[in-house]
Amino acid sequence: MSIMKLTATTAAIALTTTAAFARDNVQVAGSSTVLPYASIVAEVFGENFDFPTPVIESGGSSAGLKRFCEGVGENTIDIANASRAIRPAEVEACAAAGVTDIIEVRIGYDGIVFASDINGNAFEFTPEDWYKALAAEHFIDGELVPNTLSNWNEVNPDFPDQPIQAFIPGTKHGTREVFEEKVILAGCEDGGFFQAMLDAGVDEDTAEGTCMAIRTDGRSVDIDGDYTETLARIDADNNGIGVFGLSFYENNTNKLQVATMNGVVPTTESIAAGDYPVSRPLYFYIKAAHIGVIPGLKEFAEFFVSDEIAGPDGPLAEYGLVSDPELADVQETVADEVVMGSGT
Repeated sequence: MSIMKLTATTAAIALTTTAAFARDNVQVAGSSTVLPYASIVAEVFGENFDFPTPVIESGGSSAGLKRFCEGVGENTIDIANASRAIRPAEVEACAAAGVTDIIEVRIGYDGIVFASDINGNAFEFTPEDWYKALAAEHFIDGELVPNTLSNWNEVNPDFPDQPIQAFIPGTKHGTREVFEEKVILAGCEDGGFFQAMLDAGVDEDTAEGTCMAIRTDGRSVDIDGDYTETLARIDADNNGIGVFGLSFYENNTNKLQVATMNGVVPTTESIAAGDYPVSRPLYFYIKAAHIGVIPGLKEFAEFFVSDEIAGPDGPLAEYGLVSDPELADVQETVADEVVMGSGT
């Protein structure tokens, strides 16, 4: 999408209340991955600025963006956190509800890691391993057959004889989309299964959907809560392997061990260098019509992406965020209130 400058006309949208009667705190909801970063910023912001501490809620990227797109006004949230980019359909839903000016803010990058009980077996994964383990069906000898693999050593003979028990993000989480595309679909392609379907006459969209369909026989369990729930599942079943954000893993290294992916250990350095294959940008989206009406909204957004907070030496980097190499451009986007749009 192209971008355009927020004009005086578009800024004057449709808040039915005046600044004098608006609520006095910024309200944020969305991604559980972005949640700890936003919470850190909100706490420091509340301690250092003459504004109330912003209220930060979780619920998942899709749920947060759905709330964000409910409309304009003090009864709607100001910011949606997301561990994926907003989808065109969501932009359309926003517009239909009067949310026509949205500022997209990329805060940095995070990696999706695969971690298990610290006292359990170690793994060196490839995307193909995860595809074979979790795909609902495999395309073998020209036909789709149900996935009956039950142990990791059936997936890869170099792996231990350990039951397949995966705890993956539920479908409302932005992490799920990245997991499906960068791990499951990539593994299907790497193993030749995707091409085999195309060669057999399956159309591309159907083949892609088949690749990313996850088995539902209990070997893979969707986690609709945050990463603490995934960790609790592994605490209860030390055969379990969970999908986490890098920062969550790095704050739980006393309980978890991390697997490599394509031979690369996930670290802030390997993600920043582009070596680790399963990483993604993190975002928050601002309702531009609320700027100047909800006290502290723009100040909070500018503080969030400031050098001292989101830079490589800031507290977010200490927690695991990989600083955006184009942070100065992001800062300019917020300062100038540059909105997403279809215009030029």
